[in-house]
Amino acid sequence: MWTEICQPRFSETDALGHVNNTVLPVWFETGRTPIFKLFAPELDPNNWPLIIARIEVDYVGELFYGKPVEIRTFVLKLGNSSMTIGHEAWQDGELAARGKAVMIHYDHNSKSSMPVPAEIRSELEQHLRLAGE
Repeated sequence: MWTEICQPRFSETDALGHVNNTVLPVWFETGRTPIFKLFAPELDPNNWPLIIARIEVDYVGELFYGKPVEIRTFVLKLGNSSMTIGHEAWQDGELAARGKAVMIHYDHNSKSSMPVPAEIRSELEQHLRLAGE
């Protein structure tokens, strides 16, 4: 599992004083940075071998300004060319949101998916979370 600490900014709150629902997908994307670096170590957008096929977020609690949020990122499923990445957002020891992102290892020139290379697959498997964990 990878972890990232996000500090909510005042501008990320809504009229009710909560972190806005649009912020979580951005924070979850930040949590995927270690995965991006496996596929594109220089994070060069001109040589980017991943695409997003789906994202989802379940809001199960509230997040507030002024307190750090821990983003936990892990692998839920690893296919031939696709992977399902899991995310959780925790604040004050409470789960506030969870989500998933399906990413595809992709060749933009041929417009087709590519198998995940063995060395990257091996690294991703170290972050695999089995159902029920």
